[in-house]
Amino acid sequence: MRVKCVICDTIETIPDFSPEAKKLRNRPIHTYMCKSCHQRIEEKTNARIESGNFRLYRSAIKDDEW
Repeated sequence: MRVKCVICDTIETIPDFSPEAKKLRNRPIHTYMCKSCHQRIEEKTNARIESGNFRLYRSAIKDDEW
């Protein structure tokens, strides 16, 4: 399956029967992000967490209350 990264617009191929390909076929809202973009975002997020300028907003309802 040919997929396109939503950030850098590179076109890659993934196996047709992989879980990620199935997710992309069955749910169009899911998007594909290449490994280099995913790694770059992960590094920048970790840098913000370490600097103390990162807040993780959770919903008001906790998982235990469901």
